[in-house]
Amino acid sequence: METVKTLLVDDEYLALNVLESFAAQLPVIEIVAKVKSPVQAMEILQKHSIQLMYLDIQMPTINGNQFLKTLPNRPVTIFTTAFSEYAVEAFELGAIDYLLKPFSFDRFLMATQKALNGIRQTKEFSTFPNQGNEDYLTIKAEGKLFRILLKEILFIEGLKEYVKIVTEQKTFITLETFKHLEMILPPTQFLRVHKSFMVAKDKVRSMDGNMLEIGKTQIPISRERKDELVKLIFG
Repeated sequence: METVKTLLVDDEYLALNVLESFAAQLPVIEIVAKVKSPVQAMEILQKHSIQLMYLDIQMPTINGNQFLKTLPNRPVTIFTTAFSEYAVEAFELGAIDYLLKPFSFDRFLMATQKALNGIRQTKEFSTFPNQGNEDYLTIKAEGKLFRILLKEILFIEGLKEYVKIVTEQKTFITLETFKHLEMILPPTQFLRVHKSFMVAKDKVRSMDGNMLEIGKTQIPISRERKDELVKLIFG
């Protein structure tokens, strides 16, 4: 695997040095910069194609969660923090892991390996144009390669290390992460409505309370984003 361009963000030098010393033991990690604030991080992200970011949460001016929300194209992110209460929000933002300080090299390695696997899978799992100018996904399932037209997808459900892709004709279970599908599918067609569900917007037929109806299936939506989702789906 090629080296992975990495950014370290933490307002404490000691924490940055620990991250740098751990990362230095992994030849695949290429540290582009280590910075002490989100403002500096933004400058690096604008100049370089960062693939992996280790991001502290408690920082002056703007915290890590808030900063990540501002990024239109987010690198694979591992949060590093001394506060466990931010974990739920961090994962809802799509963080691939959450390192609670002080963490060991073994725990760092586990999180980093998960991130590297995700980056590798993203490169292999892409959309391609076909001759009819329709987009499709190529996935591995049931020991075979399948081509799935995006226009046939109804919804996608995250199942830990797997995802379930439900189409008009068939349901596929494939080894992939929900986060990476969210990254590569066109946002004009697909919308994340819950921490574990993404829907094809044009396939939603109705809404009942906090549930969307697609065909005969009911999909839960995030209560916190309900008003926003109604506008995005029903205009």
